[in-house]
Amino acid sequence: MQQIDTIIKNALAEDIHTGDITTSALQLTSGRISGFLKAKEDMVVCGLKVAKRVFEILDPGTAFSSEVADGDFVPSGRVIARMTGDASLLLQGERVALNLMQRMSGVATLTAKFVKAVEGTGARIVDTRKTTPGLRVLEKYAVRAGGGINHRTGLYDGVLIKENHIAAAGGISAAISRARAYIPHTLKIEIETENLDDVREALQAGADIIMLDNMNNAEMKEAVAIIAGRAVVEASGGVNLSTVRGIAETGVDIISVGALTHSAPSMDISMLLDRQ
Repeated sequence: MQQIDTIIKNALAEDIHTGDITTSALQLTSGRISGFLKAKEDMVVCGLKVAKRVFEILDPGTAFSSEVADGDFVPSGRVIARMTGDASLLLQGERVALNLMQRMSGVATLTAKFVKAVEGTGARIVDTRKTTPGLRVLEKYAVRAGGGINHRTGLYDGVLIKENHIAAAGGISAAISRARAYIPHTLKIEIETENLDDVREALQAGADIIMLDNMNNAEMKEAVAIIAGRAVVEASGGVNLSTVRGIAETGVDIISVGALTHSAPSMDISMLLDRQ
């Protein structure tokens, strides 16, 4: 919660800065007013607790009630939450609450489309570190709300040896050997491979997870056969809604999709206050 509060407070400070000139100019009288949040397009909604927290930080007395839950599909026009609070403070929190919810709902909605596309294959959709700086915790939560799963959170919680690491370490086998000697037994080692020879070397060196990077479907299918269940197989690169089903049908275990967070369009949500 502290990390989320920090995100919200930074966003509020950016928007309000020295004060809300508009609400001050209108000289809004102190008093409570009611309003609601409404979906303006079909979406998987996400970020309701975050929106609630925005208004609570500005006014602890704000009453906020959700009419749906994160991860629910809602049609355009659906009221998704109602709130009552001080008029000027609700207005000051409006844009931050909407920006965060719209972003999170966009990630959840796109994730749900990818999850639907691979349904029945056994492959799972995972995210990457290609997130909006400062919003990773929110965007990764949104991936889960959309039915996906999280890859590592950052550089600190998983070993993922990529092309540049391999070059710096002197090769696949050397990189895996160094990592294995350093990490505790509780951590797994994932390594990126670019061709079938890399796959064989990674398998021989004892990789726990083998990433097939930018391979075509025929190569991936052969790699899955070579690995034969001795390591988790991840597909990465060139993944979109048109290609993901074919990738899943090669037999890979997980498919990482950077687009879930770096290319998800924000959903359209509005806040409307009742007229006084």
